[in-house]
Amino acid sequence: MTLSDKRSGALRERLEWQRRGDGDDGFGNTLPGVGPFETQFTTDAAIAPSGAGDEVAQGARFEGIQPFTVTVRYFPSIENVTTAWRLVDARNEYRQFAIKAVTFDAKRQWVEALVIEGEVT
Repeated sequence: MTLSDKRSGALRERLEWQRRGDGDDGFGNTLPGVGPFETQFTTDAAIAPSGAGDEVAQGARFEGIQPFTVTVRYFPSIENVTTAWRLVDARNEYRQFAIKAVTFDAKRQWVEALVIEGEVT
């Protein structure tokens, strides 16, 4: 996303940031991170295809996966996001993204996440 695109009007998508909750092991014990995904927060975002010309992106398309860059405004809770989380399109729950990396800009105004659509987390 270019600098001129980093404005409120460019954030046209609505994404749910989800992580796995606690689950039961069948013997009454609670195991962290093995339960179903639970929405932690919902944000407005910009989604753009990533790396259109490089060999890695071209190889990924042959495998049926598409890398994207998701851009959102910074807020403190987003610092807890890891690659174990996933993103779900709030308007289409079947569109899911596995998070591969999360980066923050120097001023902590914007957050970019490299994600893969359709890959199971």
